[in-house]
Amino acid sequence: MAEDVNTVETQTVDGADKKARQIPRNQNKPSTSNNQEVIKIQAWWRGTLVRRTLLHAVIRALIIQRWWKYILTKLMERRRRTALETFTRKEWAAVKLQSWVRMWRIRRRYCRLLNAVRIIQAYWRCHSCASQGFIKGQYRVTANQLHLELEILLGSGPCIVTECIPLPIKQ
Repeated sequence: MAEDVNTVETQTVDGADKKARQIPRNQNKPSTSNNQEVIKIQAWWRGTLVRRTLLHAVIRALIIQRWWKYILTKLMERRRRTALETFTRKEWAAVKLQSWVRMWRIRRRYCRLLNAVRIIQAYWRCHSCASQGFIKGQYRVTANQLHLELEILLGSGPCIVTECIPLPIKQ
């Protein structure tokens, strides 16, 4: 064997064939003709990997952005609904209070008129005075009016007074 040629002994499965094989010297050295093509292929492959990585990063960012937009939309919808419910509740309370105040004022006026009618009625019912005459009356209260009818009997003749007093009820 020559010293400038590298030799390797190979064995087969059963070890029977022992031959010396030569390894070419230029195997460890890359060829200069294929070197530029190899660099181009490697650059293309690295560029492909980088573009793929960037594409995956963009897709992940888009997914996160869409999810965040969806969450923000749900939050805004929830806030809008809460504000609408609060506004509706306040408006309903204001309307209810106004109706109660109107009802209370009308009832108070009605009770005052009813009390006045009862006082007049109690005072004048079957009140007889020989020198002045006799007064009797009746009243009727409807939804928006007070009908008052008085009959005064004096010595000269009867005098009938009929009056309709409207009750101020807001409709």
